[in-house]
Amino acid sequence: MYDTGVITLALLAAISADFEIKDQKAFDKLFPKDAKVERLATGMQFIEGPAWIAKENRLIFSDIPANELKQWTRAKGVETFRKPSNNTNGNTLDRKGNLVSAEHSAHRVSRTVNGNVESLIEQFEGKDLNSPNDVVEKSDGSLWFTDPDYGLGQRTKVQEGNYVYRLDPATKTLTPVAKDFDKPNGLCFSPDEKKFYIADSGKPRHIRVFKVDGKTITGGEVFVKIDKGGPDGIRCDRAGNVWSSSGDGAQIFAPDGHLIARILLPEAAANLEIGGGMLFLTARTSLYAVPIKAKR
Repeated sequence: MYDTGVITLALLAAISADFEIKDQKAFDKLFPKDAKVERLATGMQFIEGPAWIAKENRLIFSDIPANELKQWTRAKGVETFRKPSNNTNGNTLDRKGNLVSAEHSAHRVSRTVNGNVESLIEQFEGKDLNSPNDVVEKSDGSLWFTDPDYGLGQRTKVQEGNYVYRLDPATKTLTPVAKDFDKPNGLCFSPDEKKFYIADSGKPRHIRVFKVDGKTITGGEVFVKIDKGGPDGIRCDRAGNVWSSSGDGAQIFAPDGHLIARILLPEAAANLEIGGGMLFLTARTSLYAVPIKAKR
């Protein structure tokens, strides 16, 4: 069972810092001296979708097979946030601080307002979505999400492909912005929103970068290829560095695409989040964290 109590010093000491540094100067700008990896909790099934709630110093994340949203705080460790969760994968916060979730088994994107869960979108052109995977909000209030077929379960796939969409919540207008991905997964905007990064965790196992033109994107050249495992969750910090989960833990890339460092974990990471002076990593059965200087 995972630890739902206060994190013990013995547990934290069991996991030591483990970095492979490629660019020391850039690394020193991102991590404090003597930064160490912490294992915050373990014993879960397959955790994903971390979202940091700054005003509450709380992390929300998903345990997909357990059909549960969990939360973590320093004081109480891991607790249940919501169950069932419709096998939610990715989570994010909108401009008002509401939780937005990509729900696999309900084939929808939902929003939680004052504890009430409302469906934002479930279909495209009259057909059920596959299984929304990750979701982010742009400053204009639009929601951008990936829709691979990982979470179809026993349902029949009715969409022609695995698309990346833009949703206008006010008008409910859903528009595909990219159709040429194998398994579109994590996604993030650059700080100025001039670039849009999309991870493909299918056969290509790379991250592509697009130019943002209002409601559309152009380009799509390969930004980086992940050499260990594949890219899943990605984040962009204020300096424009791209942080990606990977088979060896996490990999950090400068805006020009060169590798700054790897965070090596005993488990492959599925997603990550920057918040509260920490990088949180959801790594299969365990939740990890490492202190960082970088901010979103």
